[in-house]
Amino acid sequence: MTTWPERHQHRQQLIEAALLAADPAHGLRAALQKDGNLLQIGDATFDLTQYANVYAIGYGKASARMAQVAEEILGDALVGGVVITKHDHRLSLQKIALYEAGHPVPDAASVAATTALLEFVATTTADDLVLVLVSGGGSALLAKPAGDLTLADLQAVTQRLLACGADIHEINAVRKHLSAVKGGQLAAVLAPATTVALVLSDVLGNDLSVIASGPTSPDDATFADAIGVLERYQQWQAIPLAVQAHLTAGANGMIAETPSSGAAAFARVSHHIIGDNGLAIDAVVAAATDLGFATTVVTRMLTGEARDQAKLLLQHAAKVDRPHVLIAGGETTVTLQGNGKGGRNQEMALAAAIVLDDLQLPNCQFICLATDGTDGPTDAAGAFGDSDTVNQHDIAFTDYLANNDAYHCFKQIDGLIMTGPTGTNVNDVVMIVLY
Repeated sequence: MTTWPERHQHRQQLIEAALLAADPAHGLRAALQKDGNLLQIGDATFDLTQYANVYAIGYGKASARMAQVAEEILGDALVGGVVITKHDHRLSLQKIALYEAGHPVPDAASVAATTALLEFVATTTADDLVLVLVSGGGSALLAKPAGDLTLADLQAVTQRLLACGADIHEINAVRKHLSAVKGGQLAAVLAPATTVALVLSDVLGNDLSVIASGPTSPDDATFADAIGVLERYQQWQAIPLAVQAHLTAGANGMIAETPSSGAAAFARVSHHIIGDNGLAIDAVVAAATDLGFATTVVTRMLTGEARDQAKLLLQHAAKVDRPHVLIAGGETTVTLQGNGKGGRNQEMALAAAIVLDDLQLPNCQFICLATDGTDGPTDAAGAFGDSDTVNQHDIAFTDYLANNDAYHCFKQIDGLIMTGPTGTNVNDVVMIVLY
């Protein structure tokens, strides 16, 4: 029988394996290689002597780490750039200006940083090469309200979308139609420069139009689609009147749709995925195998309500032989009903602790990790529980779950996973360890 210190060590090893594999430095160095004046990006080769300037811009929670590696690889060939990352995610850069901004809700710093980025690229020409470093979180960090909309309008809509249970595709369909840069509109600003986006994906299926709301990707969603999302989640009447007016005008053809497939803005744009959730999952499989566990990847497309998915995964765990590690990757949602604090991973771990007690499933550890190190609006990367969590603590776990207050519940029992900003962002990894 394993001891609790051994189980703690196993948890740390699995978490570290996931984060190391998802480090964007690995993917960026594989995708971006320089040999003299030749720059190899994926299967394409660029002769740097043919460009007047080489710039790097970026947005997302991993953009500072990506910018560091881009500076390292490009060296003297890089003229400069601008990247936007989340508050407290700053890293040291030499040539690229770094701005910090709000996430998951945009703030004034988001708008100011986006303005600086747009001013930087305003003079690009057909003779320039622009590398765009993209990672999850860019939807909030790269923010410029469309038309007469205000930051307050964007904030109000974002907060409602994050709380109503909508998935990332639905949320971003709305955000793209309230923005002056999302949904391919940044590509239009960069044109006619040669633009190459290097993308660390936090979207299941790697849909380029959804990652960071696709500023350099064609957008086939419409204003009518955005209205449909808000109506489907009963948010239409609750959003600001200015937003209603803007979306209605767009649906009626009074405002141009975001650039769609085939638009001239994308004539000189290419995209390369440098990493995704699959890397983290595969690393956990390898690490668990090395520790002597059998492994099962239950799903690479984990979605749905966090508490519901906890129950389904544990029902699956009850049927496997031991020792075993079950892994799931993806991104769940939380429909807020209370006024507590937490994130989807903490909520899933809290629900799992309750279910483990109900199922009487012994010797089981449930670990929920946001790979970016910040689960929801908290400083925790997630949380963990085990078969004895509920019995060992005199806490009203179900009340905390009902109030969406997993953070304060786990903080009391030292069940939060605290990594700090990780420099990466490839969705979430759930690990169920059975001894």
